[in-house]
Amino acid sequence: MRILHLVHQYPPDEVGGTELYTQSLVHQLAGRGHEVAVFYRRRRAGRGIISRREGQARVYIAWDGELSPTRRFLATFYSPFLTHAFQDVLDTFQPDLVHIQHLMGLPLTIWERLRARGIPYLVTLHDYWWICANAQLITNDGRVICNGPRAYFNCARCALARAGRMSLRLAIPGLAGLIAWRTARLRTILKEAQRIIAPSRFVRDWYTRHGIPAEQITVIPHGIDEAFLRAGNVRHPHEGIRIAYIGGLSWQKGVHILIEAFRQVQGAVSLWIAGDEDADPAYVADLRRRADKRTRFLGKLNRNQVIETLQAVDLLAVPSLWHETFSLIAHEALAVQVPVIASNVGALREAIVEGSTGFLLPPGDVEAWRKQIQRLIDAPQQLTKPRSKVYLPQSLSWHVRQIEDAYTISDE
Repeated sequence: MRILHLVHQYPPDEVGGTELYTQSLVHQLAGRGHEVAVFYRRRRAGRGIISRREGQARVYIAWDGELSPTRRFLATFYSPFLTHAFQDVLDTFQPDLVHIQHLMGLPLTIWERLRARGIPYLVTLHDYWWICANAQLITNDGRVICNGPRAYFNCARCALARAGRMSLRLAIPGLAGLIAWRTARLRTILKEAQRIIAPSRFVRDWYTRHGIPAEQITVIPHGIDEAFLRAGNVRHPHEGIRIAYIGGLSWQKGVHILIEAFRQVQGAVSLWIAGDEDADPAYVADLRRRADKRTRFLGKLNRNQVIETLQAVDLLAVPSLWHETFSLIAHEALAVQVPVIASNVGALREAIVEGSTGFLLPPGDVEAWRKQIQRLIDAPQQLTKPRSKVYLPQSLSWHVRQIEDAYTISDE
C-alpha cells in the first residue's frame, strides 16, 4: 500500500510527541513492505519545496514563510503555495491512502484536494486542535483548563491573548465567527474521514461530547518500543528516593509545580529533570531559579538514556496541567516497572490506578504534591506495592498491526 502521512512538523526540524510518533510509524510501516512518504511544513522564510530520503521513506518538505502563532492560525484559511505543493506531491507519490496526523499551519484546501481526487484518509487525534485552536485546552489569558467553545467568544479571547492583542477586544465578535467557521470546516473533515483514531478512551469520549460520532472513532493506544519492554524490572542500587521528570519543558507540563513541591520536602530524596532546554529557554531558566541543590537537570535524552534513567529512579512524575491524550513516557515507565505520580487529568487516569500503578494528584496543587512526595519519603515501602502490580503496555509492533488493520478497513 502507498501511504502518505500528512503532518504539521517533522524531525529533525521539530521534535515533539506527534512528530516522533509519526516518524516511528513511518519507519515501521516501511519496514513491513509499504511504500511510505511524509508531507510537512517547515518554518522558514521564503517559499520552496524539497524532498529527501529517510531510510525507506520519502519526505517532502514545503515552506511558505516563518510561522508566528497568528500566521499559523491564518494559514488554515489561505496558502495557495502550500496547496499547490501538496498537489504536486499527490501527483508524484500517487498515494492509495493519506494518514492525517496534524493539519496545524496547513491550509484546509489540502483536504479539498484529497476530496476532489477521492483519496481515502484517516485522522489521528493527537490533541484537541480540531475543536480548540489552541490545541491543548489551556486558555492563554487565564492558563486554566478549558472545556471547549462557548459560542466561540472564549476562543476569540484566547486567540487575542496568544497574539498579545488583548487591546483589540472589539474584534472578539468577528474573530469568534471566524473561529466558528474554522471549527465547522474541521468537523466536516473529521466526519468524512474513513476512520478516526484516538490514542485513549478519554480523547474518544471528549470528541464524542463535541459532536463527532463515537462509532467513527477507534481507540488504538500508542505502542511502546520493545526496548522498554525488554528492559524489565532492573534496579540500580542507590540511597534515598530518586524522582524523575522526563518530557517537554513547557508551562503546560507543570514542571514548575513539581519543583515547588519538591523544594518543601525533607529527607533523602533527589529530583532529576530531563528534557530539551532549548525549546523554551525562558521557562527553563525560571525552573533552574526555583530548583534547590537536590535537583539535577539532565538535558535531552535519547531512547537508551531514557531507559537507563528510568532504571535508576524509584518514581516518575507527570505533573501535567492539561489533559494529556496518552503520555508515552508514563507508559514507558510502567513498562520498566517504575510507578508514576501524575496529575489526575485526561488519559493519565487510564494508565495510573491509585495504589496499583502509581498515584494521582490534583493538577497544579503544590501542597497536594508536597504531601504525597513527603509520604513516600517517610514510608518508601509504598513504592514497592504499586511496582509489584505495574501492568505492561502494548508493544509498538502491536500498535502498527492495529494501524494496518485500520488502513485495510478504510481501503475496502
